[in-house]
Amino acid sequence: MNQQKIGKFLKCLRKEKGLTQEQVAEHFYVSSRTVSRWETGSNMPHIDMLIELADFYDVDIREIIDGERKSEKMNNETKETLKKVAEYTTEETNRRKEKLRTMLASSICLMLVSYLLFGNEHKGRLNGIIPANICDNIMSFVCGLALASLMLYALHCLGVFDKINQWKRSRKRNKCQ
Repeated sequence: MNQQKIGKFLKCLRKEKGLTQEQVAEHFYVSSRTVSRWETGSNMPHIDMLIELADFYDVDIREIIDGERKSEKMNNETKETLKKVAEYTTEETNRRKEKLRTMLASSICLMLVSYLLFGNEHKGRLNGIIPANICDNIMSFVCGLALASLMLYALHCLGVFDKINQWKRSRKRNKCQ
């Protein structure tokens, strides 16, 4: 899957309709920066958005995934395209999970380092130098940050953010109609 090719194709489709990036962004309730990233291939729309883009530009989703227009001989390519869609979805999910794992690991490392430097029980290295109440405040903040990271990771694993995005899109669509 060639993201730059897909981006160029999305840009071509937008220009064929005579639209600006801002107009497309308003239609899909995203930022113009997001549309720009799609068109440069630095970021790809989620699979739900790909389906909406295909409907909006009146093209087959397979054409968007391949980054080019196809003729009517697409029957043999259906299986391959479905594999690409599944691959795309898996890649997107893996990227998001990796970002969350990195955030979680970073917050846990921060918590451990802070405990070694400011911890009360084992007299952290800076506990005698910095007043105890400041050390306690730093540890409280770091523990809160780590807990927030754990909660965000749990919410992501449960799919809450995807449901919220779907709800927002459907609510905005209903307002427009």
